[in-house]
Amino acid sequence: MYTTLESCLIDLERHGHLVRIREEVDPELEMSAIHLRVFEAGGPALLFENVKGSSYRAVSNLFGTIERSKFMFRQTWDSTQNVIALRNDPMKALKNPIRHVSAATSAMKALPLKQGISGFKEIKISDLPLIKHWPMDGGAFVTLPQVYTEDPDKAGIMKANLGMYRVQLTGNDYKTNEDIGVHYQIHRGIGIHQHKANRKGEPLKVSIFIGGPPAHTLSAVMPLPEGLSELLFAGLLSGRRFRYGYDADGYCISQDADFVITGEIHPGETKPEGPFGDHLGYYSLTHLFPMMRVRKVYAKQNGIWPFTVVGRPPQEDTAFGELIHQLTGGAVKQEVPGVKEVHAVDAAGVHPLLLAIGSERYTPYIKVKQPAELLTIANRILGTGQLSLAKYLFIAAEEEQTLSTHHIPEFFSYLLERIDLKRDIHFQTNTTIDTLDYSGSGLNQGSKVIFAACGDKKRELCMEAPEQLQDLRNFVNPRLVLPGAVALEGPAFSSYSDAAQQLDELTNAISMRGDMPGCPLIILCDDSHFLSESIDNFLWTTFTRSNPSHDIYGVNAGFTFKHWGCDNVIIDARTKPHHAPPLVLDQAVEKRIEKLFTKNGSLNGVL
Repeated sequence: MYTTLESCLIDLERHGHLVRIREEVDPELEMSAIHLRVFEAGGPALLFENVKGSSYRAVSNLFGTIERSKFMFRQTWDSTQNVIALRNDPMKALKNPIRHVSAATSAMKALPLKQGISGFKEIKISDLPLIKHWPMDGGAFVTLPQVYTEDPDKAGIMKANLGMYRVQLTGNDYKTNEDIGVHYQIHRGIGIHQHKANRKGEPLKVSIFIGGPPAHTLSAVMPLPEGLSELLFAGLLSGRRFRYGYDADGYCISQDADFVITGEIHPGETKPEGPFGDHLGYYSLTHLFPMMRVRKVYAKQNGIWPFTVVGRPPQEDTAFGELIHQLTGGAVKQEVPGVKEVHAVDAAGVHPLLLAIGSERYTPYIKVKQPAELLTIANRILGTGQLSLAKYLFIAAEEEQTLSTHHIPEFFSYLLERIDLKRDIHFQTNTTIDTLDYSGSGLNQGSKVIFAACGDKKRELCMEAPEQLQDLRNFVNPRLVLPGAVALEGPAFSSYSDAAQQLDELTNAISMRGDMPGCPLIILCDDSHFLSESIDNFLWTTFTRSNPSHDIYGVNAGFTFKHWGCDNVIIDARTKPHHAPPLVLDQAVEKRIEKLFTKNGSLNGVL
């Protein structure tokens, strides 16, 4: 059990999970470039002992592997799982109270502990490690913050929200040491608190904790069951009560944090935030987000600044996701009756693509099965928490024991063999999508589509690109991606009307060449070699670069009583004029950091 971040790092180093970097490293792109290279190689946590421009150390890649993450929580993992399971299914306690008394005891021992504040000194934002992660980022960001707010209607720590919302420290119109940007969506916990404060005409007090035991960082991103406090969870997973107090200005201070930034968000006060290299593999662009007036900044004497770098997955937040999945277990099964599995696909950026398996019991006596219960389940999934940000949901009936959403090529093949393309595609238009996803029609604006399948096989899938896709004018280089799915390169275009004309040309040309039942899915792209090179390239390109309502077309498509269907689906995954730019490393920085990996460098032999 760790009482501080430093005690965790000492333990990791003792067991071969951490390497110290002695050389001076620039927080402007160099620290992030080193992190990305070490993470990709499955390397250790990194302690930067000499950060240019700051007297504080920094650490990254703490959660870089699921093995290291579970190692850090090895003493509290089982008891935490037991408490979460009890919250997901409270009937367990009624059926076997003696067996579950330990979970109740663990929860009682994890209640937050109010005490005095000590060990901090006041500093400025400019004293911190100001880390810029990607070349086009708008400034320095905090990437592992624990943002704390209290409910304006129900003050106190047990009704508080602890969330991870990125924080911009410098750049744009921000006045260094005076104000910072906080990026969040209105439906998140802090957004609800701000709405209540705005309604009262009051500023919202915010405390941003950085560092402390790793359990505190993880608690800020956990999708916890209703009623289970993030602060209680932090105590459970760290094996030690969350210690806190209030400063003279009335701001909550985590006694265990390495740094605390306090301030207020006033009604209507915003500033441009971004760009920021984000977890979909593109920049999220500059938009107005709440501005926080900085009140005080606190630091422990030997504080350590934790950070991560997000980008095209997999990245360190991939391990976060797996850790959350293992801890929460079957939480989604409790929330959505009939669902067997839901997989938010990391390689597709998590939110753009969900794969699911559900029960289909509504039509047991009908000779030809069709999705019915599956559609009810699908709507429940798309209305549940973070799953509501998804654009694409592929859902299949639980009819084969071996089917798994985590065996992605096999899952797609199973669904493509069974789906009725004239009946089983269902759109939701003019709705919300992830703020970070620029494939839609505006910020937070886009569409969703459900592909559902059950019953017997309807087709044999092609194992090579069909001849109907060969030698088409303007559409070239067809390549098999997986059985029944083919990538095809298309020309550039300047508007959706141009794209629609091009797709009319393509669908008409294919239709004139005859039926193509073995190829239910065609992906139109900029580079078919890249897309077909790996399953991850297929997932990332297809589902981050398309908006279902605008970018799905079909061969012999048509409407029957407002329901759209076709013979072959075409997803236009070409780069659109309004898309955000992808993340690209700075090659000059890549050359500068080479010295750390060569002879006498701190990272020699690490990769």
